[in-house]
Amino acid sequence: MTTYFAQVTNGVVTDVHVVSREFLEANPDRYAGSWVETFIGVEGKTYAGIGYTWNGTDFAAPVEVDVLTTDKETS
Repeated sequence: MTTYFAQVTNGVVTDVHVVSREFLEANPDRYAGSWVETFIGVEGKTYAGIGYTWNGTDFAAPVEVDVLTTDKETS
């Protein structure tokens, strides 16, 4: 079975790898920091991408900001 892990730094995903838990745990120098399993096609779970946030339970996509609208509103 293919497994996916997201590296989380200060609550933000900085990398995603396809790796078994056993290999990840056996290579702490290669996989330093916090790695959280992420899932594809599992109901109630969000597959992590770089820039996503981790709240301790699930991942959330970054919020897009419409710069043009924001600029008009502040002018």
